[in-house]
Amino acid sequence: MTQKKVAPTVNTVAGSMPPSYEEANAGCPSYCYADGTFSWEDKNIRRVFIRKVYSILMLQLLVTMAIVAVFTFSAPVRFYVQTHPGLYSLSNLLFLGTYLTLSCCADVRRQFPWNLILLTIFTLCMASMLGFVSSYYNTKSVVLCLAITAMVCLCVTIFSFQSSIDVTSFQGVLFTLCMVMLCCALVMGFVVPFGYVPWLHAIYGVIGAIVFTMFLAFDTQLLMGNKMYAMSPEEYIFATLSLYLDIVYLFSFLLQLFGQGRD
Repeated sequence: MTQKKVAPTVNTVAGSMPPSYEEANAGCPSYCYADGTFSWEDKNIRRVFIRKVYSILMLQLLVTMAIVAVFTFSAPVRFYVQTHPGLYSLSNLLFLGTYLTLSCCADVRRQFPWNLILLTIFTLCMASMLGFVSSYYNTKSVVLCLAITAMVCLCVTIFSFQSSIDVTSFQGVLFTLCMVMLCCALVMGFVVPFGYVPWLHAIYGVIGAIVFTMFLAFDTQLLMGNKMYAMSPEEYIFATLSLYLDIVYLFSFLLQLFGQGRD
């Protein structure tokens, strides 16, 4: 049987000072801060937040897989997008615009329905770009990389929820790996014009897959709220955006490692 919390009444006299902020919020539940925001102490709020994030993420991934499948299996669509590279550039511009808006403007990504509209545009653009890249690879390679990505995501999610290791405290390791990726990208930028170096691309792909696997674990544990760092329950759009990008980039690096070009 649950008990209902009732805020104590504050008796005021006409013309006297209004009640203090502490008196007015005396009936606020224990999971609220003084400014009205929520803490992670209430497990129900955490569960609702995680459920909302993963529900939106599943929809994003389903749409992305559908678009990638159309670009990969449909020969007319594949021919059209490969002969019209301007569509990729347009998708890239919309992707950058929506990503910067959702990442930098906290008020916009918390305002319904604009946050969902921008997230939908972002997902469609990212899926189109990924489908454009996948259209140059063999169909079996794309399916294989999709299966590997799904298995890695499942294992990382289970590890993040069950393990006592705090990945959110590994920020220094992630920063170092990102710097190594940047160095590899710069070296490849100088070497590629003189010829394709398979082992260099393989190293870059391996490092990229490792980095975004760790970022997936990092962002997953941010949702849990019981580690060193946690994400606010109001930031469900940003949390979904982060997890989606981790999965997409993981797939792209696996495609670079295991993908084979079309004959």
